Amino acid sequence: MGYRVVVAGATGNVGREMLNILAERAFPVDEIAALASRKSMGTEISFGDRTVKTRDLETFDFTGWDIALFAVGSEATKIYAPRAAAAGCVVIDNSSLYRYDPAIPLIVPEVNADAIYGYKNKNIIANPNCSTAQMVVALKPLHDRARIKRVVVATYQSVSGAGKDGIDELWDQTKGLYVPGQEVAPKKFQKQIAFNVIPQIDVFLDDGSTKEEWKMVAETKKILDPAIKVTATCVRVPVFVGHSEAINIEFEEFLDEHEARDILREAPGVLVIDKREPGGYITPIECVGEYATYVSRIRQDSTIDNGISLWCVSDNLRKGAALNAVQIAEVLGQRCLKKG
Repeated sequence: MGYRVVVAGATGNVGREMLNILAERAFPVDEIAALASRKSMGTEISFGDRTVKTRDLETFDFTGWDIALFAVGSEATKIYAPRAAAAGCVVIDNSSLYRYDPAIPLIVPEVNADAIYGYKNKNIIANPNCSTAQMVVALKPLHDRARIKRVVVATYQSVSGAGKDGIDELWDQTKGLYVPGQEVAPKKFQKQIAFNVIPQIDVFLDDGSTKEEWKMVAETKKILDPAIKVTATCVRVPVFVGHSEAINIEFEEFLDEHEARDILREAPGVLVIDKREPGGYITPIECVGEYATYVSRIRQDSTIDNGISLWCVSDNLRKGAALNAVQIAEVLGQRCLKKG
């Protein structure tokens, strides 16, 4: 016996991935509802080997539905998530709206699956920021072994993290640079993204950090351990899909790089590709469409007593958003909403 599942924001990049992953992982769906804005109502989208027509989010009745995966942004979520939750449908939300609410669990299943029971507080579960999700998957097994004191991370985040407009802007600017008179001015991003990198994601805060950087700090503490100190520099790069991170970790006790590599090889959700030769690592283009969080370049940091540096890559539309949401739904079904 399966579940009645809603995907809200089904015509967007993340919503489509949610539908793809539900089908790929054979999530037990008895009935699926694909919701979108009224202007997209009736659009046909794929779900496994069949197509479904989108329905209007504004007028949808969530009564009798079990799980709703939301990928509609904070403003729409603020309106429709409480409506779904009040109707008895458990919301798994991909926006940032509920991530920092202490009453709402923020979950990466490989890291803190036991937090799932907190869904009962408000019938809502939060999905973390894409850059945080992949990082904590890599950090958790190492933290269990040697206790992390401090993390210094620099991210290299793809334009798909900014949605379809970000992808279109990179594509159009790249083409425009080769055709005189057809240059495309920055609109979605603060500066030209084609053949460039931009050290700003989201707005600046009073301390000089950006909100994206603040999210990584706050979410890592909530998901993994509030005692961990985190500093982040988040950069947008001209890559369509796939976020990369250079992570430096300081531990409370010594951890040998060989042991760290062995620990990560056994860790859930992690795939280690780490050969000390040209090309013996993973780049973002190679992770597209994959489930794993890839770890490469594992090495001792000789500048501190107990340090490890590593390279971490993942498909931000999958582990950073849609896959993690579906994994949360799987844990919810296994532990809390058992059918039959």
